[in-house]
Amino acid sequence: MREDLSRLMAERNLDAIVVSDKVHGNPPLTYLTKGAGLTQALIIQKRGAAPQAIINPMEREEAAVLGYPLTLSSRYKYHDLLREHDGDALRATVAYYARIFEDLGVQGRVGFYGLADQGQAYALLTALEESLSEIHVVAEFQDDLISAARTTKDTAEVARIREMGRRTAEIVRQTEAFLREHAVDDEERLRRTDGEILTVGDVHAHIRRLVALQGLEDPEGFIFATGRDSGIPHSKGALETPMHLGESIVFDIFPCEAGGGYFFDMTRTFCLGYAPDKLQRLYDDVFACTRHIIANLKVDTPTRRYQQMTCAFFRERGYATVEEDASALSGYIHSLGHGVGLELHETPMFRDTPDNTAQIAPGHVFTVEPGLYYPDKGMGCRIEDVIYVDPDGNFQNLTDYPYQLVIPMA
Repeated sequence: MREDLSRLMAERNLDAIVVSDKVHGNPPLTYLTKGAGLTQALIIQKRGAAPQAIINPMEREEAAVLGYPLTLSSRYKYHDLLREHDGDALRATVAYYARIFEDLGVQGRVGFYGLADQGQAYALLTALEESLSEIHVVAEFQDDLISAARTTKDTAEVARIREMGRRTAEIVRQTEAFLREHAVDDEERLRRTDGEILTVGDVHAHIRRLVALQGLEDPEGFIFATGRDSGIPHSKGALETPMHLGESIVFDIFPCEAGGGYFFDMTRTFCLGYAPDKLQRLYDDVFACTRHIIANLKVDTPTRRYQQMTCAFFRERGYATVEEDASALSGYIHSLGHGVGLELHETPMFRDTPDNTAQIAPGHVFTVEPGLYYPDKGMGCRIEDVIYVDPDGNFQNLTDYPYQLVIPMA
């Protein structure tokens, strides 16, 4: 949570942090600007102090909602510095930061976060380290400070994710209704009102309209894949494929708030009209695994333990898992879940690897998404819910949607 930043800075021996660049597509800066509608900003927070924002004068009204001390960027006269350094943008930017750091009393160990091209970031941070003797640039490769703070959500963040869940479920509900309204021909293919075959691409186009009508964005796309494609976890579906009865449909949808805010992530597996016995068994086992994992969630338990439980669950039922063969392409072949927030995939992660030391804690919001995949058999199945751990350690399922494999057709 944001209130943890000073504690985390102390734990990591950081005297200050700098978060900068464009806001859109920049989760660290989106996090600290609280969705204020800015296009760019520079946020500086010293340990034990409130953040301070340096913003474009044109956005001073939007920035007022931050509640931080504000400084207009024009105070530091970047364009004058650019002229002084004969148009050398790197030297001018270093001088710009020097003015800001002197003005705000920034010195010591400083962490830098935000969106930037890797080469540009390396050039700037190297130049700052070499030119400004009063600061030492601190780089973090994994589990950086901002990501660590974002791992736990406060009540306002959870309310936004919950609302995202409501809208996302409504998109799935309306997609089901759209499929049910189509006629079925003698070859069990869905037909549009103009008589043409309904394709996966037609369904994709309809889902995109539903996302827009809910006022959401889908920067990561979505998965609506049938048959063989449903057996490949991240296949989005071949657009030209006709929609058939009796085929597995994996519908994994993960939109975010308009403007680049909080994500949601849910998956349901459907079958139109009827389900073949082999697919029904696959679904029943995935559904049973979902219930088993959610029922056994406990605070202070390592997340990797639940990946191990999932592998054991499927292995006991005769399915191959990633635990026996990390390169397997059939069976259970991915990790159980991931955190959800300003990024679609964030901490805590559930992979069973030595570097994953995460434990479930109050404030976590994460997915539980077991699945089984058999592309050579033309089928796949995944069920995904989003779980929130409240301050009392109770587990709340934010995915308010039924579990139903077969969609009845007229």
